[in-house]
This record gives sequence, structure tokens and C-alpha cells, in this order.
Amino acid sequence: MPKTSAITNQREQEILHEIRLAGGSCRIGFLAKKLKVSDETIRRNIKSLESSALVKKVHGGVSLIGEVSVIEPPFQSRMENHADEKKHLAAQVAGMIENGDSVFMDVGSTTAYVAQALQNHQNLYVVTNSIAVAHILTSRNNNRVFMAGGELRAHDGGAFGHDALSFVRRFTVRYAILSMGAISAKGGFMVHDLEEADIACDIVERAQMSIAVVDSSKFGKRCPISLRKVKDIDMLVTDSMPDERIQQMLKQNEIGLQVHEV
Repeated sequence: MPKTSAITNQREQEILHEIRLAGGSCRIGFLAKKLKVSDETIRRNIKSLESSALVKKVHGGVSLIGEVSVIEPPFQSRMENHADEKKHLAAQVAGMIENGDSVFMDVGSTTAYVAQALQNHQNLYVVTNSIAVAHILTSRNNNRVFMAGGELRAHDGGAFGHDALSFVRRFTVRYAILSMGAISAKGGFMVHDLEEADIACDIVERAQMSIAVVDSSKFGKRCPISLRKVKDIDMLVTDSMPDERIQQMLKQNEIGLQVHEV
């Protein structure tokens, strides 16, 4: 019996580690795949963690309780987390963009899915600080792709800093497609660091329409940095209706809301 208990505790630690890497919430199936065990095994461990008030069950998955996501998880982990929702939202956003449009896309995993959904578009004028976005859309259908300079971050291939800011300030685009680390009624739209916030705030001033594409797992979460120019965001596109407090925050800032359920 002691041996079983030790294994269970180790697995619970592994589960908590994977949830943190995924940004604070993820699906049961994602954890089962990562840890190479059955969904039922994960559910049993989640029940134990829930009784210890470390996690809470959400629809189809699990979330950490009371933790701020300070360190952004690796890019590939974010691509795998809530992938179905992100792909669905990406298709909706791609449907708003026409051939020949100009668009800025940031370094988020959801915007990488938007780039994938745009692969059949033609003559796009793309500005980005994401190596993933640039790779997906460069040399396709007569697109023009402009990549911000500077050192690329190791965990997501994003360009930030003075050179990147100076670069994006030279462009005016029709659409800015932005990802977010979290959304809450009090904090508004939040990201993980100041450089991400600086890029976002600069580009929304230079876009005719700014669209935040955020899956509902980010609702009610927290990140260290709130965007100072939240009113410059024109629309939130998501997969589930946010709670009344977040809806009120959106209304107060005159931000449109599109909900596209999976």
C-alpha cells in the first residue's frame, strides 16, 4: 500500500506540473496523453487533488486554483492545449479576412492557428513578430510577409524589444489579431510580460480593427500585465459566453463580442 501511495503522489505532482505548463488549465485527455495513462486514471488523481483544493473541475477539463500564470508555457504545449477550440476560432476569424487584406498577428498559439486557417487566402500583407506565423504564410499565394527583427525568444520564437517595436510602428493594417494570456472583469485583457503588452498596445493603435481571439479557458484567469489601452480592442472572439462581470467589462469598454461554440 505505501508503494501505491507514493506512485499516486508522484503522478499528482506530474499532473500539477503539466497543468502549469499548459497555462493553468487543460483537458483530461491532454493530461492522459502527456502522462501515458488512461483518462480514468487522470480523473481519479484529479479527484484527490480537488479534495486538497489544488484544482477544480471545469467542463471537459481541470484548472488550478488561485495561481497566477507568471511564466508562459512552451509554445508547443500551448498549441496542443485546447487545440480544437483554437482551430474553430481561427476558422471564424479567417472568415472575416479577405484576399489582399493587411493584418498583424502576434506570437500567440491561437494566432498561429489563424495563420494556418489563412493558408488559402491570397495577396495578404502580413506583419508579425512570430516566427511561426511568418513560416506558415511566407511564399504562399503571393503573400507579402514582414517579420519584426530582434532576438527571438527561446520558448515561442517571438521577436520583442526596441527593434521589434520600432518595426511594427512603421505599419498601418486593417486587422490586428491578438492572443491573450487571460481575461477577467477586474484585470481586463492580460499578458505575461511588458514586452508583449507594449507590442499589443502599439499595434492596436495602427489597426482599423483589433480582434482578440481567446478560448474560454482564459476567462477568470490572471497574468501579471494588464493592457493599458483595453478600449482600443474592438472585438473579442471566443468559444463560450463569458460570465456577466466580464460581459460588463466588455460593454464598458465598447468591445464587441462574438461567441462561436465548438
